[in-house]
Order: sequence, then C-alpha cells, then structure tokens
Amino acid sequence: MSLDEHINRKLIKACIRNERAAQKQLYQSYYAYAMSICLRYSNSKDDAVEILNDGFMKVFKYLKGFDAKKPFRPWFGRIMVNAAIDHFNKNKSKIETNQLEKALNLSDKSDVIQGISYDEIIDMMQQLPPSYRTVFNLYVVEGYTHEEIANQLGVTVGTTKSNLFKARKHMREILEKVLEKPYVE
Repeated sequence: MSLDEHINRKLIKACIRNERAAQKQLYQSYYAYAMSICLRYSNSKDDAVEILNDGFMKVFKYLKGFDAKKPFRPWFGRIMVNAAIDHFNKNKSKIETNQLEKALNLSDKSDVIQGISYDEIIDMMQQLPPSYRTVFNLYVVEGYTHEEIANQLGVTVGTTKSNLFKARKHMREILEKVLEKPYVE
C-alpha cells in the first residue's frame, strides 16, 4: 500500500466519522479533479460548481459504502459523473427542442487536433447543447456504451446515437470557427 493510499484511507475513515477538518481536506484534495469532470458536463463555471457541490454531498453521504480495498479516485470520479447526469436529468426539460434539431449530417469520424489547450476544449464543449454535451462526455470521455447512456438518461439508444452524432457535428463547427478555416477530415 502506498503512502497516498494509506493517507486516503485514514482521511476517508475520519470523513465517515463526520470530522469536518477531514471533510475539508478531502474536498480540497479532490477539488481540481472534480472540477475538471464537472466543467466537461456544464454550461458554465457556475453550473460546474453546482454539480461539484452536489457531487461532494453524495460522496460524503455514500462514503460508508466505499470499498476501502479498491482505489478511491475512480469511485470518486464515478460519483461526480453521476452528479452531472443527475444535474442534466433535472434540467433537461428546460432544453429547447429547436436546439436539439439544428444539426446537419456529417460523417462520424473523429480526429484529434493538436495545439488546442484543455481550457479551449472545455470552452468548446460548453457551447454544445446540454443533451449533446452529456452524451458526448459519457461516450467519448467516460467510455459508456450507448445502452448504458440510454439507461442513465432515460432515453432510447437511438436518441443517444443521434445526440452523439449531432454533438460531433457541432464540435466540428465550433472547431472550424476557432481555427478560422474549414475543418477537413
């Protein structure tokens, strides 16, 4: 067991005992990691902070159920992703239908463009409509299957595939604007 794992286990046990100093330390230790996840799913930094805080509340609520024999970071990341999904589901009724149907058909290939910073990518992702952004993140970044995404979001597999297709199309359009020249596959 590494020193970090040993410290994490002690910290987790203290958090389970509701020791505020330990909870604060856990929050501070995992804030940047959690925020990086939340920003990918949000419209803005304010939304990301809301998701992050909801996620931390769930972490502290379900910490007793954490299997200390397993690594903490993946478990923690999954909680944050689920908090983002919950946030999306809570707000999806606010999404305007016309936003969902604007996309034109483009091929499904995806290429990696070098030279774009992480912050620029997050900014581009935040320009996507929430339903597209959520499916894009779950499929491309988190590695969920379409069936898992459909289950999580309460939609059909066809809807997730369509939203992914449209998300990629929107990302290409945004990328073309950023690069100020047509994106050629």
